[in-house]
Amino acid sequence: MFGMLHGIQGFLDEKYIDLSKYIKNDLDIELLKRTPSAYLGSCRYKLPEIHEDKDIYEKIFEILNRLEIDSFIYIGGNDSMDTIKKLSDYAILTGQSQKFVGVPKTIDNDLALTDHTPGFGSAAKYIGTSTKEVIRDGLGLSYKKDIVTIIEIMGRNAGWLTGAAALSKGEDCDGPDLIYLPELPFDVSKFLDKIRSLIKKKHSIVVAVSEGIKLADGRYVCELSQNSDYIDAFGHKQLSGTADYLANLIAAEIGCKTRGVEFSTLQRSASHVASRVDINEAFMVGGAAVKAADEGDTGKMVVIDRVSDDPYQCATGIYDVHKIANDEKLVPRDWISKDGTYVTNEFLAYVKPLVQGDYPPVMVDGIPRHLVYK
Repeated sequence: MFGMLHGIQGFLDEKYIDLSKYIKNDLDIELLKRTPSAYLGSCRYKLPEIHEDKDIYEKIFEILNRLEIDSFIYIGGNDSMDTIKKLSDYAILTGQSQKFVGVPKTIDNDLALTDHTPGFGSAAKYIGTSTKEVIRDGLGLSYKKDIVTIIEIMGRNAGWLTGAAALSKGEDCDGPDLIYLPELPFDVSKFLDKIRSLIKKKHSIVVAVSEGIKLADGRYVCELSQNSDYIDAFGHKQLSGTADYLANLIAAEIGCKTRGVEFSTLQRSASHVASRVDINEAFMVGGAAVKAADEGDTGKMVVIDRVSDDPYQCATGIYDVHKIANDEKLVPRDWISKDGTYVTNEFLAYVKPLVQGDYPPVMVDGIPRHLVYK
């Protein structure tokens, strides 16, 4: 079994390893479960359309045939499923025998046709936990003075992660005062009115916003403070600065103390608060992908089907990747409050089962131990 280093881009550079030489025993597997990020590395490389550059496809299949690879398992989100789609199409077009199966993995939780994606549960758990801690911090700072904290959470078009901030709400925490998702247009004037109204009632206000919230005209809110023209390999504008812009706006318009907080990279790398349900399901879908390829499936992605909420149960299925790649699953409108400033109980009922259980790190000298490729 080979592992590609840094995805298909590394594979094109013939960077791969024999996994049996690096993951040797049960301890390695347990450490792998507790290791954040991608053990094999990742990439941001978009395969061209087949008719645009056949040479790349010929090189990929030359390497696959030379290594006698019969199954190609690729882990990731929308763009990774696009890779599976193109490779499986080329294999069929040219009469190749390899099987190509996608494994869902994205904290964005925006893959179509699957109830949720591995990675989301742990990221949601971190966001709920950290939001609660930010709220506590604000309460400690707000004696006789007003303070507004804006938390910026990942999510370009889908607000699943930002909605998870509502998990902080409970008997010991009121949760964020406002939550804004990118599924609905953001109105700056109405937002400021909401803040003014809240300040009359309490000293510490916490707002969770998606990095990708947009105005009615389609502009990202973050573009109001900076004009970033950087576009990645998949045509995505790089987003940053939403929290800082809104915090500065409130300070200028209302005159209170403000803070902009970005959870940023920590949302996807805080393995010390990982969800046991999430980790177990990650291994479950990986195993299902190997089984699917072994049974002859190709051009497919493993999905998670929810069987029940209480008790929470799920099963795996397999779907045509052509119906998944380059599509996005957004938060349903009826899971967002009517005024667009919070999520509903239906949203929380969906998310809560996914954050259950802990997976404590293996501690060495008081710090988590990870499995690292060397």
